[in-house]
Amino acid sequence: MRKCFISFKKEDRYYKNYLVDNFDKDYFIDKSLDEVIDSDDGDYVMQVIREKYLRDSTVTIFLIGSHSSENEGSDYLGDKNYFIKRELRASLHNGKGNTRNGVLGVVLPEMYSKIYKGSYSCVQCNGSHNYVDINDTTVIREFSYNYYVEPHEGCAWSEDERYCVLVKWDDFLKDMEYYIEQAFDKRSSPLVDKVRVNIKR
Repeated sequence: MRKCFISFKKEDRYYKNYLVDNFDKDYFIDKSLDEVIDSDDGDYVMQVIREKYLRDSTVTIFLIGSHSSENEGSDYLGDKNYFIKRELRASLHNGKGNTRNGVLGVVLPEMYSKIYKGSYSCVQCNGSHNYVDINDTTVIREFSYNYYVEPHEGCAWSEDERYCVLVKWDDFLKDMEYYIEQAFDKRSSPLVDKVRVNIKR
């Protein structure tokens, strides 16, 4: 069984509580980053988050709702997504005293139509590909960087060319262990050399 940290916006607390309340509590670390870490040292910030919040986790579940994108904007406190951005960065950061987590993006129902856009015919290979809209308007940048991993050759990404795993909420509930294991296994794939995380931004 893998220990999972859940990164979520307060607007999506229902979904986080559903997981914690309805499945084996040994799966989940029921903590969230809730304080600004006052330091300009990116490595130090990542270390504190790992030690205080992500300790013992090997997979981070990122609940993708309508308020968890890079472009969500600012409020009077500053960046509206300060906490989940740093949770994802700390999850992907392979630093002193910690190893990188697998990252599993779970698309919440209100985001299905914004992310899953159907299929299209490819002029490069004459095949058909699914159009999955993962960018700054739908997710945090660290997720999109590591879902569509670069450098990349070819016309589309296969599952073994993505570090982050993506699944719809309804499919996740049907076979949670399968998707968690998929994300966990990415930690030992050759893709780890291509993981991108900017711990200073």
